[in-house]
Amino acid sequence: MDANASRRDCGGPSGDDGRGGPSEDDAGRWHSRGYLPHFDGGERPQMVTFRLADSFPRHLLDAWADELSRLPEREAATERYRRIEAYIDRGAGAAWLRDPRIARAVQDGLLHFDGDRYRLHAWVVMPNHAHAVVTPLAGHDVSDIVHSWKHYTARLANRLLRRQGDFWYRDYYDRAIRDERHYAAAIAYVEANPVRARLCADAEGWAFGSAAHRH
Repeated sequence: MDANASRRDCGGPSGDDGRGGPSEDDAGRWHSRGYLPHFDGGERPQMVTFRLADSFPRHLLDAWADELSRLPEREAATERYRRIEAYIDRGAGAAWLRDPRIARAVQDGLLHFDGDRYRLHAWVVMPNHAHAVVTPLAGHDVSDIVHSWKHYTARLANRLLRRQGDFWYRDYYDRAIRDERHYAAAIAYVEANPVRARLCADAEGWAFGSAAHRH
């Protein structure tokens, strides 16, 4: 199957009509494409996940609380994250990011300060959440970067949707990347997210993700 056929088979947002591939402008704005972090020099990429406000019901966390409390704290946090990921990958909630206009706005927001405030190594915009692998540059930290992404994209999305109220869930999840092996695994995990969720046949076919922009 050729690349164009693969993109036509993609089941998620991938252009203005939900099918086209990424534009040349998108690839041109990805200034950190191909950049590898210098772990020996103190660079520490982070894998970040942020989700829509209605993507996960609070009552599930309450239901898991007793079971997870029996695990060591680190294991409990990992298991909680794994369960949340599995749930939101079903596309729960309003899933406003299925709208190609909103997905593109989020992708544009991620790319906007790439090379200025941070290096963006990978990303994917899913129907109700987004992942990114990012290295903050001097004078910037992950919390400020994520706040900027969420603040800008929430205002634009609410305007496009003609709605008011919370768009993103107030918190986010981040995990430090330890070394080159962990970095490669994080990139693969992020870019394969739409494939695992059965939204697309291959990562390159999901236009609102870095895999579609690597070549």
